[in-house]
Amino acid sequence: MPDRLRTPQGRDIAYHLTEGTGPTVVFLGGFKSDMEGTKALYLERWAQDTGRAFLRFDYSGHGVSGGEFTDGSIGDWFEDACAVLGAVTGPLVLVGSSMGGWISLLVAREMPERVRGLVGVAAAPDFTEDGFWAGFDEVMRAKLMREGRVALPSEYGEPYIITKRLIEEGRDRLVLRDPLKLPFPVRLVMGTADTSVPVEWGTRLLDHMECDDAQLTLVKDADHSFSSPDCLPVILKAVEEVGG
Repeated sequence: MPDRLRTPQGRDIAYHLTEGTGPTVVFLGGFKSDMEGTKALYLERWAQDTGRAFLRFDYSGHGVSGGEFTDGSIGDWFEDACAVLGAVTGPLVLVGSSMGGWISLLVAREMPERVRGLVGVAAAPDFTEDGFWAGFDEVMRAKLMREGRVALPSEYGEPYIITKRLIEEGRDRLVLRDPLKLPFPVRLVMGTADTSVPVEWGTRLLDHMECDDAQLTLVKDADHSFSSPDCLPVILKAVEEVGG
């Protein structure tokens, strides 16, 4: 059973912490994903085998944490992440998958003194604006403004419900419109067959960040999940490079 905590905002968050040596590796999951995914569990097994500290958790409205998914926003999930990180001390290595890449950049901007390194796995900063909103036609935008939500098909199961609040609140959390100083090593990994996060988003983030030690690795034909037996070691290599 996971441990649980209540955030300062009153949200109920579930998490698993593996005790070990630091810096603590923290997995931040994607949009409507959970902490039971292949990548999170792969890194947890590595941490257990090597005696490293490791943390995985569910944002509110995700997995077994409390709340409704459609009530949440990028800012809420960023606050959830900050609350969970308060459960551990010392330096951190952030591993952000898809939306988790955006959340990890917000965390790094909030507490750069704690971050030893960052790994973005198909990182999707600003996706509510540059992905969802930019991809909506005028009819879809009008419906969202009028009804407060729209449904988008998903290749992972049920349609995504995109709320007006998700779009509007996300505009207060954008990281690619202003300078983004990352004073620690950064590794970005993604697949060339990713249909959710274009390779151009990876190169844009690489170019935008102010970082003395940043690399982008592309895996040919890998998809957005980046969870195949060929991809998982690429993530681990990146973690070991930035994590000391």
